[in-house]
Amino acid sequence: MSEPNDNPAEPNDELKRRVRAFWQAHPCGSKFSDAETGTREFFHAVEKHRYQKEWHIPEAADFAAARGLKVLEIGCGVGTDGAQFARAGADYTGIDLTEAAGELARAGCAFANLTGKFLVSDAENLNLAGSSFAVVYSHGVLHHTPDIQAAINEIHRVLKPEGRAIVMLYHRGSYNYRVGIRVLRRAGAGLLRSEGGIKIVNRLTGEPIDSLREHAGALKHANGNLPADELLNQSTDGAGNPLARVYSRPEARELFKDFRDVQLRAYFLNKRFIPLLGNLLPRSVEAALAARWGWHLWIYARK
Repeated sequence: MSEPNDNPAEPNDELKRRVRAFWQAHPCGSKFSDAETGTREFFHAVEKHRYQKEWHIPEAADFAAARGLKVLEIGCGVGTDGAQFARAGADYTGIDLTEAAGELARAGCAFANLTGKFLVSDAENLNLAGSSFAVVYSHGVLHHTPDIQAAINEIHRVLKPEGRAIVMLYHRGSYNYRVGIRVLRRAGAGLLRSEGGIKIVNRLTGEPIDSLREHAGALKHANGNLPADELLNQSTDGAGNPLARVYSRPEARELFKDFRDVQLRAYFLNKRFIPLLGNLLPRSVEAALAARWGWHLWIYARK
């Protein structure tokens, strides 16, 4: 069975094209709102969902500490975290691989009466001057780019001396990956072959019916047998996602080998993969479990 971080068989340029097309059609965060895309209600719903489900983010990102600093966010999505940096008083710039995300992030910023700059740029080749930013932040983005080391090198380049990188990557050592994806999702694939089975999975996990039907279609296309890397792709950010990778703590440290003061912290226990009991866990227990087996591996490093 292939490891999810194996080099893809297709050339990076073609893979990047498919990554861009997927996120152009599905701007990160947009699926968490039923309101019309781009409306004030849309941005409110996305923000509410994000900080209820991932309540650790304000603490982990420490938005308030960015006051007066030049902050670059790589992969701004619809601008939810970017708004928090701008609200805290940062001089904020958000970049994204897609025009769709940049347009939405700019609109959300305007609705909130905040200021920020938004650019279309590739994380592996930033069209920005070196030594420009005090903080570079990227949450759940760089595990979707074909050459992640090139992207980390670009973060190092655009950071000022003593500048800080804050990056979240999917965690190979997490319960979500080891059990949720590699065991439960694969075992549950058979249930997705029928509408009744889809409804059972919906009740057990809370995953939306429409999303489960998309996954059922992907399984049918693969004759019900997805290889490990493709199962990971399909199990992270929606059916059709062309690329996702996971990183162990040693692998993360190797990516940031040119930085100093590298610290790692794990957050976010995906309770969808803890049927029935997940939503009963108090936050204190959830946080303690996530510190060891969390799905989100946060890397803090200085230039």
